[in-house]
Amino acid sequence: MMVELAPIRCGRAAAMLAAALSLSACAVGPNYVPPEAPPVSRYTKEPLKDPSAADNIRTRQGGSADQSFVSGADIPGQWWTLFHSKALNQLVEQALANNPTLEAAQASLRIAQQNVLAQKGTLYPSLTATPQVQGILAPGLDLQSPLNNESRFLYSLSTPQAVVAYNPDVFGGNRRQIESLEATTENQRFQLEAAYLSLTGNVVAAAIQEAALRAQIDATRKVIQAQTEVLQLFNKQLSLGQIAGADVVQQQAALALSQQLLPPLEKQLAQQRNLLTALAGRLPSDEIAETFQLSALRLPTKLPVSLPSRLVQQRPDVKAAEALVQQASASVGVAVANRLPQFSLTATGGSSAVRLAQVTNPGAAFFTIIGQATAPIFDAGTLFRRQRAAEETLTQAQAQYKATVITAFQNVADALRALQADAKAVAAADAAVSATNQSLGLIRKQYTAGAVTSTQVLIAQQGYLSALVTSAGARATQYADSAALFVALGGGWWNRNDVAPPPPETDPLKFL
Repeated sequence: MMVELAPIRCGRAAAMLAAALSLSACAVGPNYVPPEAPPVSRYTKEPLKDPSAADNIRTRQGGSADQSFVSGADIPGQWWTLFHSKALNQLVEQALANNPTLEAAQASLRIAQQNVLAQKGTLYPSLTATPQVQGILAPGLDLQSPLNNESRFLYSLSTPQAVVAYNPDVFGGNRRQIESLEATTENQRFQLEAAYLSLTGNVVAAAIQEAALRAQIDATRKVIQAQTEVLQLFNKQLSLGQIAGADVVQQQAALALSQQLLPPLEKQLAQQRNLLTALAGRLPSDEIAETFQLSALRLPTKLPVSLPSRLVQQRPDVKAAEALVQQASASVGVAVANRLPQFSLTATGGSSAVRLAQVTNPGAAFFTIIGQATAPIFDAGTLFRRQRAAEETLTQAQAQYKATVITAFQNVADALRALQADAKAVAAADAAVSATNQSLGLIRKQYTAGAVTSTQVLIAQQGYLSALVTSAGARATQYADSAALFVALGGGWWNRNDVAPPPPETDPLKFL
């Protein structure tokens, strides 16, 4: 219960409170200054060249293998839509809606936000109501005359009172603690962005890998079919006495070797389907319906490349590492403040009366104001060593931030170099498929005419098989490296609008 104090006494209390607030205008410890971006203008040693296929060779299923880098272009929030695959878009949406790892990251962010709000409460006075009702038996009943009314020695005492406690943040220790928790929240926010980016990147990479496996399985089955047909031809020629039995055995061995390649690929495809199902937040028995083929994916030909000065603001891992630097900086301030005097103010006000009706009587009112200060005098260097440990933690966080920045630039440079090589590899692999296919057709005709041996047919078949598998792998690598570039540049999280809002707070007494 709040009690109105006398004007002069209230004025003194307000003056003391104002003085305490004025003392808490500064905060000890270092003030955090965000690090500057590295002073570089490009990711590679020499000016960046666009990925170009040798001799302008065009692929059969992916169109032109050429891509171009667009310097300074922004990255869309839903970057995976640039592959123009409806199945891929649907799967990414399922993963964003159902993946439990993402849900856990969202909860971690909300935990950090609530901890900040809780710590901010330390900057304000706390008000606690402590009403009491006591039944009291006064001493001395045996010493009184029997003519006296003994009941007047048994009475109730009603004491409604309130306690106001305030710890002035004179040296800013509480505010540094809030700053540390706010930095933790910022770290969790970018950990969440990193989880989004990691999830979408893994879904796209897994889908591309499934498409590559299907292409390799298809190529292997085609070769098995071709070798089966050759074996049938050899058996017919053997029955006519046109070839020796060794030629048939050699073809059977080649067919068996090709058939051995199929089960491992099918196993990898099944495991890849399980991975995609898990990324979508489902159990393996509830397998996703979407399937992926390289021919259904469109290669992004215009690849945005952010300016190097923007990369440190776009990469979630870099921003998360930066938040840890600020957290460590604030912790130094907390350690310094702990070595300085601490102050507290406590005010108790209320009234006390033997009758409830007398509680509001001004004569029954009372109050007390207590100011207290504590200062460490001797602790064997404990607080000093904790401050030194906090300072070293700051040095560690700064070094880890630099390492994260270097890794970020390395990731982008690796993706750019890979794409430059991929264009030539895809074009060359497709040209090899075309050449070996034509060569195999000619050699088969020559073998039918008796101009070449069966060994030459087997060599041509093996060359065609190798070219098919290499072509599928090269095209899948180009798709995967294109996705890796988007991820390395930050994934466009700043343009994304698919983040679910936090659940509403329903507690009507959240300030109690």
